[in-house]
Amino acid sequence: MSGLNWKPFVYGGLASIVAEFGTFPVDLTKTRLQVQGQSIDVRFKEIKYRGMFHALFRIYKEEGILALYSGIAPALLRQASYGTIKIGIYQSLKRLFVERLEDETLLINMICGVVSGVISSTIANPTDVLKIRMQAQGSLFQGSMIGSFIDIYQQEGTRGLWRHSSNLVSCDGNVECATLVILPQEDS
Repeated sequence: MSGLNWKPFVYGGLASIVAEFGTFPVDLTKTRLQVQGQSIDVRFKEIKYRGMFHALFRIYKEEGILALYSGIAPALLRQASYGTIKIGIYQSLKRLFVERLEDETLLINMICGVVSGVISSTIANPTDVLKIRMQAQGSLFQGSMIGSFIDIYQQEGTRGLWRHSSNLVSCDGNVECATLVILPQEDS
């Protein structure tokens, strides 16, 4: 096996960043729809949106175009780390098991997909926590990304940064197993 191939890391990160930027307004509206109507937090008690398109247009109209990108900084940081690590580890792990592309098996691809998804989502979880909080608060959000990480850590400790990580990790591990396994099968 030759040295580490850096291309999957770089290309995976860049592709993830471009995809995140393009789909972010949809993700933001999904988050706003999910948090509305809560009884726990009075800021989100009111049901403001009737559906995805209604939320998208209402946010744009009431808060402006930039509000559709509330939380983009941690989202891009997440994708830069998550996508880079996920694709890079997946490709590197496969090369540990097999030298030639034709020697790959479904089982090897599944194992590499789960492992890369679990590792990348575990590392990137704090950025996901901050992204969702910024999306939910929208124009009410105050502060910088780094300041917000520090605030979460000071108020909630390490657990706050990895809130719900077990759910995300198990989901991402399974999703990446399916996603990354399908790609090599289509190349055959």
